[in-house]
Amino acid sequence: MAGVLETLTVPRASALPSASSVPVSSVSRRSSVRFADFRGLKIQSSGSSPKLSYSSKHAPRGSRVVCEAQDTAVEGGLVPAVTDSTWQSLVLESDSPVLVEFWAPWCGPCRMIHPVIDKLAKDYAGKLKCYKVNTDESPSIATQYGIRSIPTVIIFKNGEKKDAVIGAVPESTLTTSIEKFL
Repeated sequence: MAGVLETLTVPRASALPSASSVPVSSVSRRSSVRFADFRGLKIQSSGSSPKLSYSSKHAPRGSRVVCEAQDTAVEGGLVPAVTDSTWQSLVLESDSPVLVEFWAPWCGPCRMIHPVIDKLAKDYAGKLKCYKVNTDESPSIATQYGIRSIPTVIIFKNGEKKDAVIGAVPESTLTTSIEKFL
């Protein structure tokens, strides 16, 4: 089993000699941490979008180190996104039952439930269509269905809301809800 890094002390960004080589003297005098060695990490300016990385030698004041793997968790997967413009045709006019996950990129429990929704999409392929709605990008859909907490999973059949499950629940809870409408 892989070990877990419990503590990493890094000096304040303004005190760094350069962004590519940061001595970690408070942890060990024998080694140093190089940001370039951590391929999933980047320095992000506080005003920039998560997809843009800062490439200066020195990290600007107000910047932070972010994990690029976060984007993989929310963008990858089998479940396509539905937006305001595609909602009617993909969800409400669907011939088969539809499972819709309401989520946001900043939501930790949403990231936990993504793999469960992906698995359900694969298990119920041909019987159930699965989509996800980013509530930050399509707030009108979330408002229309009274979404006050995310993740929320709603099952639609014949264009009507049939069931809703709120929170990061086990796969069995979602399966029980799905089976009622197949």
